[in-house]
Formats: sequence, C-alpha cells, structure tokens
Amino acid sequence: MELIARPDTDPALAPLLGEAGIRVLGRDEIPLLTLAELDRAAPAAPVALKSGLWPGISRGPAVKGRGDETASASREPWVDANGFWIAYLRPLYPRRAAMVAPQPPADRIVPFDSVELALIEARVHGGNCILTFETRYREALVRKDARALAALADLRRTAAWLDRNEKLFQQPAFPTVTALVEPGLPTAEISNLLFRRNASPALAPAADPPPPDPARILALVAANLRPPAPALRDRILAHAAAGATVVTTSFSGPQPDRRETDRDFYKLGKGRIVAYRRTISDPSEFALDVIDAVTHARRAVRLWNAPAVIARGGVAPGGGALLHAINYGSPIDIEFPARIQGRFSRAEWLRPDAPTLNLPTAQRGTTTEVAIPALKRVGVVYFRS
Repeated sequence: MELIARPDTDPALAPLLGEAGIRVLGRDEIPLLTLAELDRAAPAAPVALKSGLWPGISRGPAVKGRGDETASASREPWVDANGFWIAYLRPLYPRRAAMVAPQPPADRIVPFDSVELALIEARVHGGNCILTFETRYREALVRKDARALAALADLRRTAAWLDRNEKLFQQPAFPTVTALVEPGLPTAEISNLLFRRNASPALAPAADPPPPDPARILALVAANLRPPAPALRDRILAHAAAGATVVTTSFSGPQPDRRETDRDFYKLGKGRIVAYRRTISDPSEFALDVIDAVTHARRAVRLWNAPAVIARGGVAPGGGALLHAINYGSPIDIEFPARIQGRFSRAEWLRPDAPTLNLPTAQRGTTTEVAIPALKRVGVVYFRS
C-alpha cells in the first residue's frame, strides 16, 4: 500500500521523503474532510477523514485535583487512538478506501515515532493514513538530525512489514460484540471506547444489520442510534429472540424483568434486551457494561498489565485466529499475558522490529493464552490449531 504525505509538507523535505518511499500528495488530490463533510462527497471519491486525534498518550480531559496526571496505580493512561475510525468508515462508505489524516496537536510536543504509530493503527484496521510531519520533525529531518532520521528509517521498515503482512490486517474481526454504526459522532464514540476497552467489536451499518448468529454474535450494540423504522427494529430485536443480548437506547416494552438505576432488562425469546433509558453519555463505562454482558470468559480478547495497548481479535486466513496489538505508550520490555477466544495449539509472534517467535500456548476454558514477551509498537499473535 502506498505511503503518502500531506501536500503542505516542506518542499525542502520532499526529496528525503521520496528516498524513503513516501509520495507527497498533489494539492487537491485527496481532500481532507471533517466527519460532517463525508456524506457530501461522491460515494467513490478518494477522501480522508481529518477529525481524528493525534495518536499516543495525552493528558485527556482535566480532572479536578489531579493536575496533569495521566496514569497511576489507580488510573489508566489516556490513550488517543484513530484505528476505530477506519473500522467505522469501512462499513458506512464501502466504495471508498478508508483513510484518515490526523493533525498533530498545537499545544504539546509529540514524539517523532508517533507518525509511525499513525500509520500502524490505520493499516492494522485495514485502511491507510495520510502522514503529517509536524514542524519540529520536519526541521529535524532537513538538518539531518540522527534521531529524526532513525524514526524515518523505522517508519519505512514498519511500512514494509505491514505491506508484507497485509492479508493479516484485511481479515474480519471476531463478531463476539457487533456494534451498529451510522453517520455522525454518537455511534463513532461508542465504537471508539469499545475498541479502547478491548471489546474488539465488529462494526456493521445500522441500516443493514447482520443476520442473527447467537453462536458468534453474543452482543449486538444498537445504542445512540436514530429511532429505527419498524422493519429495521425487528431485524435488530431478532438477535435477542435468537439468543444474543441486544444493548440499546431506543426500546420500550412491557414490564421489565429487572430494573437498575439507568437501564431495564427484558427477556425476548432465547436472549435478552438491555435498554438504557437515556442516550449514552459515558461511552467508556458503557463499553465495560457491554463486556460484562458478554462475560469475561467469552470476550474475544483480553490483556493483562498492558494498559496502553489496544488489541483486536480477528479470523485468520485459512483458519486460526489473529490478535493484533498496538502499543500507544512506552515500549513494553516485560512479558504480559494475552488471551483469545478459541482453542489453539500453536502461536507465532510477528513484529516489524524483531524476528518471528514461537510462543507456548495454554488452554484457559474456551480461550488460549500466550505470554507476549515484549512490544515496541505493533505485533500480531497468529494462533493455529
């Protein structure tokens, strides 16, 4: 897949980028659009979404009394990620290549290797990224700063690795949790936090939900949607009738079987409906509720001791399973456990910065566990029977 950079890149930098295999776009070649502008573009026109945040660890929203804290023994790092945008764009705009163009923040310095991270998260989710080299990085490259040149070399190596393993990133996600999405921010934010909480969702257009498959789709998320037409509502509720949990914000029915502070529980056929009484305002807590509905024992993937890593489970080509792991924080140099749904006897650990390793596997109920030895930026565990 082609490496491309923004058209406003410093002209003095263009030859160096060309040597690294990065093409600078023409001025109007690929328009950069906001989320609100996407629907006004021609269905097959090449466009890139510029609404994403710059990837990495940031301060996040201010917390009274906590200063600039981003992590502690009791608080997680605040991760800004854009991979979910690719997963969101693909079902809603299937005639376009899914592409993002995140903009570097103006209020803080970002690491040189965050450009590599922007590419990684887009490619791992099956799309592409228009690379932006912020001012400090551009100036460092022009003066041939050693750290900047090393970051550019790493970017090129990682891009080549992503190209060699492209098939691993084009596979469908485990549908354990399937979330319905529609144009607009409300369902995008639901998707964002489902990914961030490692619920590993498959995303599908709300206008065309997948058919029920309770053996694979354990929870169907239909939250923060516009009120569906009766026929569409019936297709969504069919998942509950078949045995899944439908999590929604647009359901009213007879007397619920159980009430909680913010939601009601209904039985329907072989499954159930979890109906929130209001629009979801805290997608992070909501994502944890969805995982609870699936149960930890049956969730697609699970990690320990890796709070800045976002993982995604996928179906491997020809059988087996894939666990994609992207590290948004500092390199991890100690092993950490990871599990995927399914029983597998072999596992390989692939990454761009080191040779492939065979990992011992252990069966844990319906899952298979491995110990990932270290993670710099990105890696894939390839599970086989």
